[in-house]
Amino acid sequence: MAPAPAPSAAEATSRSSLDVGPVRTEFAFELPVGFVDDEGRVHKHGIMRLATARDEILPLRDPRVRENEAYLTILLLARVVTSLGELEQVHAGIVERLFAADLAFLQDLYRRVNQEGHTRAAVTCPACSHDFEVDVSGDASGGS
Repeated sequence: MAPAPAPSAAEATSRSSLDVGPVRTEFAFELPVGFVDDEGRVHKHGIMRLATARDEILPLRDPRVRENEAYLTILLLARVVTSLGELEQVHAGIVERLFAADLAFLQDLYRRVNQEGHTRAAVTCPACSHDFEVDVSGDASGGS
């Protein structure tokens, strides 16, 4: 039996695009502590979207980043966290007021969704040594 001819570039592109499901662009999360607003309300549930090249480039022009490179994290998160609890908008001032644990959580989530494309982490049970995955976003219901 003769081998099948190799598919053309157009056929390969068409097939590969059919094999790929919809791109997930939003990820729901739950902060470990939560943002406390001026009225004392705690906001824990939010949505982070995938970052674009523009999201990563524009903050580099900001004078606050030029003065302190660590401020880049604040501006990046303010751009990609699209909602947080009942807040009308998420901006740099909100991100600045997050507890350190929540900031670290969002940094890790940003890295996972933008570099790895998902919010899952492989873990091993310390009691039985069973390997499994957990959703580190704290809320597996998100998606788009």
